[in-house]
Amino acid sequence: MKREQKIQIIDSLTEEINASNHLYLADISEMDAEQTSALRRACFEKEIKLVVAKNTLLRIALEKAEGDFEGLNVALKGSTSLMLSETGNVPAKLIKEFRKGHDKPILKAAYVEEALYIGDNELEALSTIKSKDELIGDVIALLQSPIKNVISSLESGKNILAGVVKTLSEKE
Repeated sequence: MKREQKIQIIDSLTEEINASNHLYLADISEMDAEQTSALRRACFEKEIKLVVAKNTLLRIALEKAEGDFEGLNVALKGSTSLMLSETGNVPAKLIKEFRKGHDKPILKAAYVEEALYIGDNELEALSTIKSKDELIGDVIALLQSPIKNVISSLESGKNILAGVVKTLSEKE
């Protein structure tokens, strides 16, 4: 590969890393064409970008990217695929679901919500992390509960007050 091609690949990877909020490094080696195609299709459906790159080029792209990705260098050995996503837990859930029928992909490392996760043993923790939208939904639900109680009390109080006024007016 010529130097210009390498520079183009590095720049492209750097742009994609900067554009994505979360990245996963996975090992998809030894998967046959059918399994790889199924994984790529599943990634496409979940809006995950799957990129296979040489470790050296990926290491340089991570160094050039905005963010502290230095801890990911320990995972850049052997075959490495890069999974980029806007939602932190989606790739972990995809890997977990895909491995029900296959041995791979194996999680090597992840950068999610500005935290590093190294090793396949972190897959369970990553799949249970709530996304930003899920957390916002939880907060809204928690805030709505007391408001609903107050409104309900006011509504029932209105009915009681109306009943008392009606009873008093009938007595006269």
